[in-house]
Amino acid sequence: MSNAPKTAAVKKESSSASGLFSTLVIPICLIIGVLIFMFVMGDPANFTDPLEKHHPKPNNYMGMAYAGGVIVPILVGMLLMVFVFSVERLIVIGKATGSGNLDSFIKKIQGLLNSNNIEGAMSECDKQKGSVANVIKSGLTKYREMEVDQKMDTEQKCLAIQKSIEEATTLEMPMLEQNLTIIATLVSVGTLLGLMGTVSGMIKAFAGLANSGAPDQAALANGISEALINTLTGISTSALAIIMYNVLTSKIDKLTYAIDEAGFSIVQTYASTHK
Repeated sequence: MSNAPKTAAVKKESSSASGLFSTLVIPICLIIGVLIFMFVMGDPANFTDPLEKHHPKPNNYMGMAYAGGVIVPILVGMLLMVFVFSVERLIVIGKATGSGNLDSFIKKIQGLLNSNNIEGAMSECDKQKGSVANVIKSGLTKYREMEVDQKMDTEQKCLAIQKSIEEATTLEMPMLEQNLTIIATLVSVGTLLGLMGTVSGMIKAFAGLANSGAPDQAALANGISEALINTLTGISTSALAIIMYNVLTSKIDKLTYAIDEAGFSIVQTYASTHK
């Protein structure tokens, strides 16, 4: 475990880089959302009256989205955040998995452990790379140290190997869960902002109906359009966030299970060969 301080420092730097990434992504996505709202959805070509921009052309979805009001660019920015953070997490988890198939790697490690080929198992970890391989290699390194240690009994050595694996897991795995909180938050915030836009649109619609005499059909249509656009955008943001959150957490759970499975095999192998 002589490399633990160095590894911890590397993980701390990675955590700081990830924090900086999220700090930059959030405002950038919101700015892009505003720009899309102003210059793409708000393009005068999308409206029958280019100056007022109140009446979108028939079947012009960009103009219809623009009618959703000021909440639309925020929701568009949040939709971009879900996409960016999901891609970033997929890349990080892919690196943690390593260069080869994870299931095949675990089977190779178990086979080499069954034949007591510790050096071969460590060589496979070097080939695989990634967080899972790093944790397993840490356990194998401790395994090799325990073989020459004469001060502890077998049970104590097994506990030391297990502790080494747990410490390595503590350093490696939390990095995979960074920014998942942001995606989970966007699930709720997207729905709530969409609902806020819906309520705002319905208020405008009812205000159009409240006029004395004939209802203001333009105000009524704009209010209903704003309500529906915000509902659609908010639900789309939340739906994508839910899907990606579940996909990412399932991938992390798979990595955790692989580490637990390999760690159990390492401890059991040592216990059975050093009775």
